[in-house]
Amino acid sequence: MCGIAGIVSPFSSLVQPNKVHTMMNALQHRGPDGEGLWTNENNTVCLGHRRLAIIDTSDAAAQPFHYLHYTLVFNGEIYNYIELKETLQKHGYTFTTHSDSEVIPAAFDCWGKECLHHFDGMFAFALYNNRDKELWIARDRFGEKPLYYHTIYQQRGQFEQLSFASEMKALWSIGINKELNGTMMLNYLTLGFTQNPIKPTQTFYSNILSLPAGHHLSVQPEKGKVQMKRWYNLSKQLSVNSNLKAPLGVGAGASGGVGAIEHFADLYTTSIKRRLRSDVSLGTSLSGGLDSSSIVAGLLDNKAASLHTFSAVFPGFEYDESKQIKEFQAHYKQAAFDSHFVTPTANDWIKDFELLMYHQEEPLQSASVYTQFAVYKSAKKHGVTVLLDGQGADEILGGYKKYGHWFLQQQLHHGYRGFIREKRLLKEHGFLDKWDIKNYAAAFLPERTAKQLQHKAIIQQKGNPSINREFYEKYHNDDTLQKPVVNTLEDILYYNTFTFGLQELLRYADRNSMAHSREVRLPFLSHELVEFIFSLPTSFKIRDGFTKWILRKSMETKLPVSTTWRTGKIGYEPPQQQWMQQPAAIEMIHESRKKLIAKNILDSNVLETSVQAKAAHDANNFDWRFMSAAVII
Repeated sequence: MCGIAGIVSPFSSLVQPNKVHTMMNALQHRGPDGEGLWTNENNTVCLGHRRLAIIDTSDAAAQPFHYLHYTLVFNGEIYNYIELKETLQKHGYTFTTHSDSEVIPAAFDCWGKECLHHFDGMFAFALYNNRDKELWIARDRFGEKPLYYHTIYQQRGQFEQLSFASEMKALWSIGINKELNGTMMLNYLTLGFTQNPIKPTQTFYSNILSLPAGHHLSVQPEKGKVQMKRWYNLSKQLSVNSNLKAPLGVGAGASGGVGAIEHFADLYTTSIKRRLRSDVSLGTSLSGGLDSSSIVAGLLDNKAASLHTFSAVFPGFEYDESKQIKEFQAHYKQAAFDSHFVTPTANDWIKDFELLMYHQEEPLQSASVYTQFAVYKSAKKHGVTVLLDGQGADEILGGYKKYGHWFLQQQLHHGYRGFIREKRLLKEHGFLDKWDIKNYAAAFLPERTAKQLQHKAIIQQKGNPSINREFYEKYHNDDTLQKPVVNTLEDILYYNTFTFGLQELLRYADRNSMAHSREVRLPFLSHELVEFIFSLPTSFKIRDGFTKWILRKSMETKLPVSTTWRTGKIGYEPPQQQWMQQPAAIEMIHESRKKLIAKNILDSNVLETSVQAKAAHDANNFDWRFMSAAVII
């Protein structure tokens, strides 16, 4: 886990190593263990690297890394590097380090750009081919590791200079301005959007782009040419493996096949084992929910030493999960837990808010992000460098309450009796709040429903009284408010995993962990596991009134029943409403409103309204958005 940066130009005078060094200084928190700088012989490419040493901490694995005629700067981990080295050695390649970095240039030399499909990992890297004079920049399948770039064009189709870095602050450090993307800001303030579903390259700054997940850039420095291409594109519904046995009532499976639950468990175990590969201390977050508890169970199955767990608790708060954490730990009383608890306060949040936003760089949905920030801060305090966490499980396995609606809409097409049963059980188990005529309409008219939801968003945005009318007229773009057409549960899971949803959470996790020079690894985002889950029928995800059914079934012999079959869904939630009622927080909100008015983003009438303190997951959390937005402009 590291920070990378670089400048590319056909004009050698524009490739200034001192500027790359400045960018590396801005990324020091991502890699406090060392730095490196390299410029090619024509001075058309300069690459920089900040190192957080995780696998092979020796100087031999320092970057920029040179292998054959390649030079690499790499942020992330290739978890299956041991298996890849064995394969590549059979092809005649040799290795001089124990690092995972070394497999990237070797794999590229062997398989070309198709090497990306061989990697099980999280990554953003830049690989310069000294023979072909091409710089290749690639990002992992789901977007766990970030990559931003800024381009100055000499003429259409030919750049004068291209600068890239792991975080935008590195680009700002060399004089690249913050040019606000008004449409992104408008969509955030009115609707809470932090992504553009039709343009994944967009950020909150119009002059800085994000390389989308599962994409790569081919850069020709001498010609000033750059081309982006998508390299990973998972089908919404992969072919179901007929050799897998289905649970009773789900569908026909080969009687002699491996059970789907067992295969899921095998893939999950492999993912955990690979993400335990580390030469530094390792621990995990523990919230008391199914996802984090499943990860701890996996660690205990594969790790004999004592285990560090990090939890945020809020005694007395209705969504505090101390009880669930204690129940889980009691179940594993024979294991050596080294448990660490933090209780962030309103004063902590107020004091750290600007620091949190400095690291996040773009707006946040709620104070839940600060809770995660505090957990990773605790990991640093206790000397644990690598943490496993549960992001991605809800999106791929249908864990959020909202997925119950789409599941039931799909069930209606398969029989009314089954629909009634699942609806009743989802309500009983706390995974469904309501179901009305609109849901029936959505089940049979999905295209019209999508258009109606988009129209509702358009009206809601247009009628927001807080927004400056000139700002609205200049930046509103109805196309960016489009909603997906959802025929099946897989449609919305795919949308939230690859288009709108997961990338936001991955940004939170990356910035929060790296703010404290910690590495976060996500076992549920093994691509082999994700692809298998998407190949399964819906009933493996939501069944018998429970979300994430196959995960629960695979864990029911390892976790306490109260964890495995826990009802209801609690987010990672702090007492945000209480925090926002503090006098210092109210003052922050008023100052944020004033700043946004001065920028002609808000109308001055907002100063006449009282502060509306909302809980973390409440709708129309406008005052939170005002605070978050004001800090980044």
